[in-house]
Amino acid sequence: MTVALVDYGMGNRRSVEKALEHVGARVVRTAEREVIGAADAIVLPGVGAFPEAMRRLAALGLVELIRERAHAGVPLLGICLGMQLLFDASDEHEGAAGLGLLAGTVGRLRAPGLKIPHIGWNTVTFTRRSPLTEGLGEAAAFYHVHSFACRPHEETDVLGLGEYGEPFVSIVERGNVVGAQFHPEKSSLDGLALLRNFASAGVTA
Repeated sequence: MTVALVDYGMGNRRSVEKALEHVGARVVRTAEREVIGAADAIVLPGVGAFPEAMRRLAALGLVELIRERAHAGVPLLGICLGMQLLFDASDEHEGAAGLGLLAGTVGRLRAPGLKIPHIGWNTVTFTRRSPLTEGLGEAAAFYHVHSFACRPHEETDVLGLGEYGEPFVSIVERGNVVGAQFHPEKSSLDGLALLRNFASAGVTA
């Protein structure tokens, strides 16, 4: 499949691009509406602040396009901040509305006595079976860097849980819309396996 890697100026796009290519995907790193609109799948990466990310997506005219493509059943993977953008809103900084593809909000990770941001490897326990996590067993370790956590309104949207001060949602999935709070491109073989599952169209509407 052809994967459109959304390039809106936030996130380590090159690392994600190389990881996807490594697992056999044909990747186009782009902010062009026509390319994203024609792609077989979309990956939305991100590092930084939620409000700024939404401003940049809006300035490029991509907010409604991403929503439309997701509603049409195109597989969409949000990575790190990209996963947070899938939700209704975040209270980071001045707060901002998100893409609204998953019901819920994003708030500061509650980890009293621990360093924020949470940086490092964390075991993620899968809450149910999914093509996205095929071959990874009941749990796997992934590399996280985040200060905020997603809080889905629907428990059925949760696919994987980590723990850092509190249990936090690390993987979400609703049909063709999935998200990883961690960086699969930095998570060794298990991260590559997750990307391979996504790129091989294991996640479908």
